[in-house]
Amino acid sequence: MAAMTSILVRALAALFAAGIAGTAVASESAYPSKPVRLVVPFPPGGGADNLARLVMPRVAQLLGQPIVIDNKPGAGGNVGAEVVARAAPDGYTLLYGTNGTHAINASLYRTMRFDPVKDFVPVSRMTEIAAMLIVNPQLPVKSTAELIEYAKANPGKLNFASAGNGTTSHLAGELFKTQAGIDIVHVPYRGGALALTDLIIGHVHMMIDVMPNAYPPSRDGRVRGLAVATAGRFPGAPEVPTISESGLAGFEASAWDGIFAPAGTPAPIVERLNAAIREALDDPEIVAALRARGAKPVPGTSESFARFINASAERWSVAVRASGAKID
Repeated sequence: MAAMTSILVRALAALFAAGIAGTAVASESAYPSKPVRLVVPFPPGGGADNLARLVMPRVAQLLGQPIVIDNKPGAGGNVGAEVVARAAPDGYTLLYGTNGTHAINASLYRTMRFDPVKDFVPVSRMTEIAAMLIVNPQLPVKSTAELIEYAKANPGKLNFASAGNGTTSHLAGELFKTQAGIDIVHVPYRGGALALTDLIIGHVHMMIDVMPNAYPPSRDGRVRGLAVATAGRFPGAPEVPTISESGLAGFEASAWDGIFAPAGTPAPIVERLNAAIREALDDPEIVAALRARGAKPVPGTSESFARFINASAERWSVAVRASGAKID
């Protein structure tokens, strides 16, 4: 009798486990069955927000469910990243991550409340984002070399804006300051849009910002675009020289972005998201729109994105140490 009871218990346990597994498989295969929340850890209207809102509607069409963008700015993207790191790993809360949240901040911030590697699954890289050196049109310089010369003649009198402490624009400005050997003052803002507005008005003098923010106002004359911060000239703006070729040899600073899920998100869900993002980034209209904003599509697998992040973090950690920048 005891043996029969034991067999029955084991059989019921097996059926129960199979039922749970079957439910999980069914849930993953039906993903997504409701709207997906994408946390953008930067303010509305900035370069990151604009790129997310350009690409993700097409991803939503491919997934068959809305993607709701939720802006959670603060601490160079750390605030929003922490929200996603603590979210349920079910594919319904995702992060728009950048080289700031996943390559720079770990070296820049003395303390972080999430681990950019252990707390996330890289879903797909999206774009490489060129950065551009821009100045207020009233500043009497028309090239990188002239800017450096002017800054050296006026130590401590020029300032540079950034989208916030720890952002690409902040670190790029610090690198420019260090490599050029000039004394310029950092003025952090809560997002690139606010910084750009004050640059146009003339409250700040210069900025190295991502092309989606910097290139449009440079084309219409609201700011003066001096150079791009990529190693070579950017295909979408071939008329603009690089910082390296126009006054500061060897300078390079470009950004990247991608989509992340909380650690533990099932592989089938990650694969589904990755496939939709890669297909969206192959859309000719999206490709053209991205290039017009200074971004180049670079889709790939989750595994290749993870390898890229590791290499990027190593490069940016060297840059952070060289700049001496640190945030408490």
